[in-house]
Amino acid sequence: MYTLSAFSWGATGHRVTGWIAEQYLNKNAKKRLEQILKGQSLAIASTWMDEIRSDSLYDHTADWHWVTIQDGQTYAQSIKNKNGDVVQTIERIIADLKSKKLNMKEEQEAVKMLIHLIGDIHQPLHVGGGNDRGGNDIKVTWFREDSNLHRIWDSDMIDDTKLSYTEFAQSLERPDATRLAVIQKSNINDWVAESMSYRQQVYKTGNGKLGYQYAYRNMNIVRDRLLLAGIRIATVLNELYGK
Repeated sequence: MYTLSAFSWGATGHRVTGWIAEQYLNKNAKKRLEQILKGQSLAIASTWMDEIRSDSLYDHTADWHWVTIQDGQTYAQSIKNKNGDVVQTIERIIADLKSKKLNMKEEQEAVKMLIHLIGDIHQPLHVGGGNDRGGNDIKVTWFREDSNLHRIWDSDMIDDTKLSYTEFAQSLERPDATRLAVIQKSNINDWVAESMSYRQQVYKTGNGKLGYQYAYRNMNIVRDRLLLAGIRIATVLNELYGK
């Protein structure tokens, strides 16, 4: 098991997923979420779980952003973290929200966590193999600046586009109806398997001096993972609040 020094997609990446999600919310879900989040957008709410990481009241959530699954294993076969992981937490939050037993503050925090964690599980290095703390131990340079593989996937590639989260989100090509249906029908085990499927590609770092070539080979993966995360956030929220 490992503790991430960087918790998730950076602020821009998470806000991209929130912005995309808002485009796929139905009318009922949008109205209810506006009440729960007190008018805050999903894009802004998406980063709350990182913003509270310095608050000791939330120390118990530190391991909820990621999961360790060794190569060749499924989540069911993996050794579970007693402190929780991103899969357990997403499933528990959905169950808690469906129970309708949460008070106003609890529901708001649960929704913010859910938005964030569905984003996290789509970042390939948040479904780690357990050998290098999700790429944090892989020291590389990014355009001659010291970095690590996890940070490159969380934020370096995204931030170097110099796009705002709205510009980045609007640059993503929307899926056609056929692909959209497939994306929306997927489940959490599919999301995990997808993230794991990129491991070999993610770790092709050559001499560790990363820049244009690495971004060229991997940026389409980043873009697709953010798009899918956003659509799936909306799918889950529509199921919870859109009826």
